[in-house]
Amino acid sequence: MPEFERLALLVSDSERAQEAADTVFRPLADWVPMDEAEAVVVIGGDGFMLQSLHSMLDTGRILPVYGVNLGTVGFLMNKNRQPDKLLGRIARAKPHTITPLSMEAVTVGGETHRFCAINEVSLLRETRQTAKIEVAVDGKVRIKELVCDGVLLSTPAGSTAYNLSADGPILPLDSQLLALTPISAFRPRRWKGAILPDRSQVTFRVMEADKRPVSAVADQREIRNVAEVRLEIARENGLTLLFDPGHALDERIVLEQFVF
Repeated sequence: MPEFERLALLVSDSERAQEAADTVFRPLADWVPMDEAEAVVVIGGDGFMLQSLHSMLDTGRILPVYGVNLGTVGFLMNKNRQPDKLLGRIARAKPHTITPLSMEAVTVGGETHRFCAINEVSLLRETRQTAKIEVAVDGKVRIKELVCDGVLLSTPAGSTAYNLSADGPILPLDSQLLALTPISAFRPRRWKGAILPDRSQVTFRVMEADKRPVSAVADQREIRNVAEVRLEIARENGLTLLFDPGHALDERIVLEQFVF
């Protein structure tokens, strides 16, 4: 059971989250700044949770995070129930570690950008022209020319997000797998994607990049006009999410497969 004496509070700028923070959450504890905290409570939705996790990755100060859902879906969050008992719930919470993808994207102009993605990295066509993308795994070309609207690589934590909408597979949290999923593939028409070991290195090379520009999106961060994107798991950047017993992320991933 995690025990934290110093907690930081991060609140989405949505009206609902701000109101709940003022009336319920701020009076519950003597909250401390992030640089003094042992763990973080995030109030908001999945988007704000991803934003908060990325902020920690950027600063290098990575702390356990307990999320309270005051957004829409709240897949990465806990339910907003019995808010006055928040501190007790945190004490009983179960930790789950998720590992993001590391993306190195090189633009047509030769600039290199490096970001992490907790859910997925997606390549998307920028114009009406379909994208043409070469797909390589561990240095071996597997598809010479994927003609498509795009393609994505998803972690287990992100497999129920954009990946699922693109008809990709749901991956158990502890599966040590990645989902490689095409987005509206035209050719090869029958290719539905692949499931890869998470030790794999995946490289996307954009063909005819000047004529058929493609952007790369790592969660919420977009790089336009990419020529090549290299992806692998960033094992040194594990993130710990805290969940109420019975409402952990791995259980939610299982439940998603039985929702009709």
